[in-house]
Amino acid sequence: MVSDSETERSNIKEKKKITTLAPIAKPLAGKKLCKRTLKLVRKASESKCLKRGVKEVVKSVRRGHKGLCIIAGNISPIDVITHVPILCEESDIPYVYVPSKEDLSIAGATKRPTCCVLVLTKPTKGEMAKEVQEKLKADYDQVVSDVSELTSSLF
Repeated sequence: MVSDSETERSNIKEKKKITTLAPIAKPLAGKKLCKRTLKLVRKASESKCLKRGVKEVVKSVRRGHKGLCIIAGNISPIDVITHVPILCEESDIPYVYVPSKEDLSIAGATKRPTCCVLVLTKPTKGEMAKEVQEKLKADYDQVVSDVSELTSSLF
């Protein structure tokens, strides 16, 4: 059973995440979509289908790789990532903001906080098992459909 003080601490943590969000963090994933997105990032990280950091993401997008871009919403200074959504829109890559760069780095299996990641459907080098690729693709398609639904309701 969870005590009241633990519940209050988690509520304060959630509010702190939301108050530190950048004003351009739209479309922002809700709780359910955020959880599903971070789970997808974790699976992609295990399958080596993940590009981490602004430099790697921009390089991959410019090279024509397709995927889902997940951007942290609590980046400071915001100028670090303001060009990433524009690049994604020009390349027809769906993108979504999540509230915390710390949660994004934990899901991406890195120790340092991560600004953004690009989830690819297949690894850039080598191959992976067919059933693992199918499961990753199914999760990817589910998250992308939710993101596109969220984006369409926003604009």
